[in-house]
Amino acid sequence: MPINAAKPNAAIADDVTAFRNYISTERGMAANTVLAYGRDLDRFAGWVTNGGLPNYLHPTVRELSRYVEFLREEGLAPASQARHLVALKVFYRFLRLEERTTESTVDLLASPTLWDRIPHVLSPESVEKLLASPVLIDRFHLRDKALLETLYATGGRASEVVGLKLADVYLDSAFCKCMGKGSKQRLVPLGRPAIECLRAYLSDLRPQLIQANPDSAWVFVSRGGRPLTRIMLWTLVKKYVRRAGLNGRISPHTLRHSFATHLLAGGADLRTVQELLGHANIRTTQHYTHVDRDRLKAIHHQFHPRG
Repeated sequence: MPINAAKPNAAIADDVTAFRNYISTERGMAANTVLAYGRDLDRFAGWVTNGGLPNYLHPTVRELSRYVEFLREEGLAPASQARHLVALKVFYRFLRLEERTTESTVDLLASPTLWDRIPHVLSPESVEKLLASPVLIDRFHLRDKALLETLYATGGRASEVVGLKLADVYLDSAFCKCMGKGSKQRLVPLGRPAIECLRAYLSDLRPQLIQANPDSAWVFVSRGGRPLTRIMLWTLVKKYVRRAGLNGRISPHTLRHSFATHLLAGGADLRTVQELLGHANIRTTQHYTHVDRDRLKAIHHQFHPRG
C-alpha cells in the first residue's frame, strides 16, 4: 500500500541516518566520503519530500530519471551529478540489505557523460614554470617549492599531500606512503627534484616553523607547526599559478591530472598509473588515455605512407 506524504519524509530521514552509520562504522568509509554521500542523499531526501517521489522505496525508472533532470536543473556539473547517482545506488543497496526494499531500479540509471570529460592538463613546460615559481623573496619558499614538487612527483590528492606525516616519507629510499580514499595506503616513488626540495625544507625551514609545536607529526606545516589544510594548499597553488602566468583554472588536482597524463604519454602502462594514483577502478584511470592521441598522431605522421 502506498505510504502517505508524512511517513516517507520521516522514514527517508531515518534511512539516510542509518545509511550514514552503516558506511561509517560497518563499511569503514573515509570521513570525507561519508560527508559527501550524506550531503548528496540529503539533497535526494529533500527532493523526495517536495513531491519528487510518491514512494521512495518503490521508485520507477521514469521517476528516478526526473531526479537526474532535477540535478541538471540545479546546475550541478556532470562529475557532481555522477557522484550523486553513485551515492544513490549505494543507498539503495543498503536498503535492500536491510530488507527495506527489493528494488534495484536505480542501477538502470546511466551516469551523465562523465567518462567523456577530459581533465585539464598542464604541458611539461607549464609544470616546470609552476614548480620554479616559488623564489627566495617568498617567506616560506622552501616549503612551497617542496609542496609543489611533491604534488607533481606523487600525483597525490590535495588531502593526501597535506596529510603526509614525517613517518610517511622515506627520502633515502625515494618513496612516500600516501593515505588514499577509504584509508587505503599506497607507496609512491619520489624523484630526485622532489627529494632535494624536501630535504632542504625539512632541514632548513621546518624546524623554525615548529618551534611552538616541536612534536608536530606533519610534513607540511604553517607557522606555529599546524598542518596545512586543503584550502591553504589551494590558495598557495593559485598564488604560484598567477605568478607563472598560467591559466587560472589550475588547481592542486591539475597537477594530479598532469602527473598521470605525462606518465601515459611517456609510455607507462595503464595498470601502473592506476596503482600510483590509487584508483579503485581502472575506468577512472582511463580518463587520461586521451593524451595518447598526440603520440599516436606523431607515429601516424612518421610511419603512415599518407601520414
